[in-house]
Amino acid sequence: MNTRTIKASEFKAKCLQLMNEVAETGETIVVTKNGQPVAQLGPVVSRATTLAGAP
Repeated sequence: MNTRTIKASEFKAKCLQLMNEVAETGETIVVTKNGQPVAQLGPVVSRATTLAGAP
């Protein structure tokens, strides 16, 4: 799994673009503030429904 680190100011300026990149690539992005990690943006993992769990 790939992880990229960006500053909070860059995340703020490029939020929508970064969300699209995460959705397309599956890459995780760690957002830092003053050099410390404060948030993580990652893809949503969908679980397959099994027959036992089907409505």
